[in-house]
Amino acid sequence: MLADLRQDAWDKAEQTSKNLVQVLERDIARNIEMYDLSLRAVVDNLKVSGVDQIGPALRQLILFDRAATAQDLGVMLVFDENGDNIIDAGAVPARKINNADRPYFQEHKAQADLGLFIGKPMVSRLTGAQTLAFSRRIDKPDGSFGGVVLGTLKLSYFTRLFSQIDLGRDGAINLYLRDGTRIMRHPYSEADIGVNIAGAPTFKGFLREHSGSFVETSARDGIERHYTFTRIGHLPLILNVALSTEEIEADWRVKALTIGIIVLMLCGLTIALSLLFGRELRRREVIQAELAKLSLTDALTGLPNRRAFEDAFARASGGARRSGKPLSLLIVDADHFKRFNDRYGHQVGDEVLRGLACSLSASVHRPHDLVSRVGGEEFAILLPDTDQAGALRIAEKVHADVSTLAIGSAGIGAGAVTVSIGLAVGVPSGAETVGPTDLYHLADGALYEAKEGGRNQTRCAKPHDPVITPLKHALRLMR
Repeated sequence: MLADLRQDAWDKAEQTSKNLVQVLERDIARNIEMYDLSLRAVVDNLKVSGVDQIGPALRQLILFDRAATAQDLGVMLVFDENGDNIIDAGAVPARKINNADRPYFQEHKAQADLGLFIGKPMVSRLTGAQTLAFSRRIDKPDGSFGGVVLGTLKLSYFTRLFSQIDLGRDGAINLYLRDGTRIMRHPYSEADIGVNIAGAPTFKGFLREHSGSFVETSARDGIERHYTFTRIGHLPLILNVALSTEEIEADWRVKALTIGIIVLMLCGLTIALSLLFGRELRRREVIQAELAKLSLTDALTGLPNRRAFEDAFARASGGARRSGKPLSLLIVDADHFKRFNDRYGHQVGDEVLRGLACSLSASVHRPHDLVSRVGGEEFAILLPDTDQAGALRIAEKVHADVSTLAIGSAGIGAGAVTVSIGLAVGVPSGAETVGPTDLYHLADGALYEAKEGGRNQTRCAKPHDPVITPLKHALRLMR
């Protein structure tokens, strides 16, 4: 959209420039044609028999008719072959002046077929005004040089014509001779009149075609402009309208800035909403992860719950079957826990369970060992890749850590809380050995023996004990 708006601005500027050049070219061409017709009429009338015999006043009226009254006309004069003014449209008798040194006189004297000659801007010797000279050669009956008829156009004509057009602060209108001499510039500056810019890149661009447009940096002031130019008919004159590229794009830049700010605001809003949405998604992920963790965590002790134990037990059993390494399971149960609840209340009972959880967690250190609460005051310690000797060391450490447990707020000292432990080891090698699927039943049976044997001790399940219920059935009962 911004690119289209910018192109529209350039298209509008180019079309405006073309229209201006066309209007100005027609006006200038029409006026020059009028002056040239007056010059031609003087040349033709001088050839009429007897004109040189009539009185000066009548001869002036016949030769110049009403041309002398045209707006912005400077002077109209007839010079003889010596350059002396012999007929003057502005005075009778003719004002005394010799212009044999003027370039137009020299050019006509040297070239018989020169036709209309347009000279460089000059200051009139009769009026003191800046003018542009138009001249034609006068031939004697034998074809030899007989003088020049001159008409001058005040440069004020171009000033008045161009000043009606507003091209902005850095816009300009220029009129040049084909040799690069500047006739007029708008805005007007006297220092610019008569300057030759034939070597400038801009003027070289004017010479390439009859008309056209291009963008170039001015050698005069260093401003980049869009130049639209044309030659005026078949005359040696070049007209151009120059618009500053910065001013062409000025309105577009305002629109571009406004649209850009709006787009940036929308982009910023989109980014902000995306960040908020992303943050909300991350928050939801955290919540979901927390919920998933809570679903596998015992709320009271912070240990993995029964569900987490069952999942870990199933994975560890499968791993033991694949690796052939032993898998040990300790079932830990608080002794006489009901007495603590009955005597001190459930709040103290909860403190005891939390203390037991800390003691059991402190007894294991390997990342893949698992301490979990499987129900009430019953805990399970799963020890992958651990034989019976290693499991017994963990059990001894559990007893030692639990013996230091004290609940000061309830007056329960160290040694008051004890646990019974049932230990079972599964080694999946050989048809008669206890398989991992029997571990939970065997450990639970050993726990029962520890309770029956006086509590506060560890009992190990014997490998030759009969297998009553496979682990998969035991897990179903646990649920």
